[in-house]
Amino acid sequence: MHTSPLSRRTVLAGTAAAAALTATPALQGRTSAAEQPPSPTYRWRTAVIGGTGFVTGVLFHPTVRGLAYARTDIGGAYRWDDRTARWTALTDHLGWDDWNLLGVEAVAVDPAHPARVYLALGAYSQSWAGNGAILRSEDRGATWARTDLTVKLGANEDGRGTGERLLVDPRDSDTLWLGTRHDGLLKSTDRGATWKAADTFPAAPNPTGQGVTLLVAAGRTLYAGWGDSDGTTASANLFRTADGTTWEPVPGQPAGTAAKVPVRAAYDRHTRELYVTYANAPGPNGQSDGSVHKLATTTGKWTEVTPVKPGGTTQDGSADTFGYGGAAVDARRPGTVVVSTNNRWAAVDTLYRTTDGGRTWTSLKDSAVFDVSETPFLKWGEAAPKFGWWIQAVAVDPYDSEHLVYGTGATLYGTRDLRRWAPQIRGLEETAVRQLISPPTGEAHLISGLGDIGVMYHERLTASPSRGMATNPVFGSATGLAQAALRPSYVVRAGWGDHGNGAFSRDGGRTWAPFAAQPAIAKDAPGPIAANADGSVLLWSFVHWDGTKHPAHRSSDNGATWTEVPSFPKGATPVADPADPAVFYVYDTDAGTLLASTDGGRTFTARATGLPSGDSQFKVVAAPGRSGDLWLSAKWNGLYRSTDGGAGFSKIDSCWASYTLGFGKAADGADYPAIYQVGSTGTITAVHRSDDGAKTWVRINDDAHQWGWTGEVITGDPRIHGRVYLATNGRGIQYGEPV
Repeated sequence: MHTSPLSRRTVLAGTAAAAALTATPALQGRTSAAEQPPSPTYRWRTAVIGGTGFVTGVLFHPTVRGLAYARTDIGGAYRWDDRTARWTALTDHLGWDDWNLLGVEAVAVDPAHPARVYLALGAYSQSWAGNGAILRSEDRGATWARTDLTVKLGANEDGRGTGERLLVDPRDSDTLWLGTRHDGLLKSTDRGATWKAADTFPAAPNPTGQGVTLLVAAGRTLYAGWGDSDGTTASANLFRTADGTTWEPVPGQPAGTAAKVPVRAAYDRHTRELYVTYANAPGPNGQSDGSVHKLATTTGKWTEVTPVKPGGTTQDGSADTFGYGGAAVDARRPGTVVVSTNNRWAAVDTLYRTTDGGRTWTSLKDSAVFDVSETPFLKWGEAAPKFGWWIQAVAVDPYDSEHLVYGTGATLYGTRDLRRWAPQIRGLEETAVRQLISPPTGEAHLISGLGDIGVMYHERLTASPSRGMATNPVFGSATGLAQAALRPSYVVRAGWGDHGNGAFSRDGGRTWAPFAAQPAIAKDAPGPIAANADGSVLLWSFVHWDGTKHPAHRSSDNGATWTEVPSFPKGATPVADPADPAVFYVYDTDAGTLLASTDGGRTFTARATGLPSGDSQFKVVAAPGRSGDLWLSAKWNGLYRSTDGGAGFSKIDSCWASYTLGFGKAADGADYPAIYQVGSTGTITAVHRSDDGAKTWVRINDDAHQWGWTGEVITGDPRIHGRVYLATNGRGIQYGEPV
């Protein structure tokens, strides 16, 4: 199994966005959206990669053939259409102020009313994040009504693969239950419009715990898993109610489970048995022990049916530690159940399937044949794909016993015969995007730097890159990506790699080679990188994952040797002048100072001072083909421009906030490149384009296409006027074109 930082995806992806947004001032007295110039009509699509993020839950509708829903930790929710074999994104309408709601804690459907679907949204429960919300739909997610909660949810925190934590009561479709992490069990009697605490639920809320980990109906009885048991025999981690009012601990809970977390549960209506998976941590990381038990709901008898107990050793002597995660029953075949292991790094995770109620199990990994030709990145630079990791979402199609799907930290696999597997991921894109380049020449119009899966070379936007993630070396998260403006065949990248954290390409990003050497700090703190205009000089900045900043280094021999640059602000982002190879720029966000180098990055001296400071996400971008033409996006402090290499900056009056900015091909007859910006000209933060050097702007996205937080990077296509590429924090790469 690939074990780079990629496979141990950070829980707090997007926290930089969180910190940035919490300080946004109230939008008072701004120009209204109606006063903005008319917007051109744009068509927005997602550049195809194929998943790339953690699919935390999959739910087939029990009474509608071919209908299913999927949830992700930071990329929203999706609906599956079996006829077209595609997922449709359901939450792209959530905008800038609702970035926290792109994390989906739970999904619920109503078996009696197939068009109804409910989402529990909220990525983080920390103080800097907003409260959660419930979305309610009567048309399978085509339109939504919204209820804002008074509590926080945690769809991108530990335990995000447990569940589901949201349930429609089988006795009454108007009644919904919501299990929270820190505020106990909530109940709604008006289909999610209002909520109040279920006062009879016996477990006490824990401000730092897991709370309710799952809700499941077994006939007319409801069960709730509890993730905060104190581990004593007197404590309980599974509760039930038979009347929807009074909750009680389930009697006779199995020995050894009191200190574990109930991760998932599935009910076999034919045998009236409830299967529960347990682990000694909520996951997806940190699990080293677990078990599977079933409860005969009519007699109260518990039976352990664990396929393989953790704690053995592999052939090479490694400890075979893991927990259990997903659980799904076959609605058509009594006693047929599938469970997943999780966090099993030594022997690699698998699915176990039983057809006799857990007496015997078969590992589906042992006979699995994978076809990842549609999403080649899933090979992770190796000869063949692995079965996957972070497997907590497992589902069996209630109308097809051999249609089984399971989620991983990077995709959703499906089979129709329990042997041949392929990604079942079309339409679902969950990448957190960090860098974008649109080259002026060559085969690819786009090269991307991504969280978790490194760098991609996009020959086409409608198919997953044929080379998969960039190799030699393989990276996890990309931290830097740059192209020499006067020599676009030369590209460099930086990130968390298995065999070196920096690489270069001489063919525009098609193939790569590692730098011959790297500064010692690069191993632990790879950061942004820049190449000067002709590719003869590299500047590499270093920032540890915990935020610690380190001195930048310079190389003039393609990474064979490196020299520290003391005058470069630690941890800052280098910017190359696109026309003059001797010139670099850097913005010291701590001091609010623009510094420049005219000796190829050897030394930097201050130019403009007194600029906005205090935020590491302020960005300087150089206009293409011009020397000294710099633009500073200073978030709610506004947009600034310098035409003299940073000696002086003037504030742009046409917008009051600018979060990220980029350039594309000029409009016909225009003498300046098209400018694309995520910013604010009125009351909302949106995507804008200017064809007149930022004198005026038009909004080019719409209310249905907002994708939460989009403040990382934006760039236009230098070959196609109007085409723009936009990075999102969980919805992949969005690209728009005028129609």
